[in-house]
Amino acid sequence: MNWTSYHYAVGPSVALVVVGVLVLLLRWTFSHGRSLVERRPQQGASDDYGLLEVVSSPGTFVEAEVQRRTLVDAGIRATLAPTTEGPRVMVFPNEAGLARQILKGPRT
Repeated sequence: MNWTSYHYAVGPSVALVVVGVLVLLLRWTFSHGRSLVERRPQQGASDDYGLLEVVSSPGTFVEAEVQRRTLVDAGIRATLAPTTEGPRVMVFPNEAGLARQILKGPRT
């Protein structure tokens, strides 16, 4: 078979196959109905966070972040949640008692 006689058809055929594959990939990528832009987090009540338990209710987000960081430095998984009641520092129930003790600090 002499491919030189078909060279005019091979180039466009390969281009069409590549474009078809790209179309299929893009349709698959964007067909889930989700935006690539992150949505603003919605605020909920403090009991809307599943297993997480509130261990602190600071007045400002700065105080809450300092408390969260203190718990993380102590090896406790903590999160700062913007609830409708204000910022809340939350941990898992099995670490809640220890987290409260750490946040109280040493008694003098």
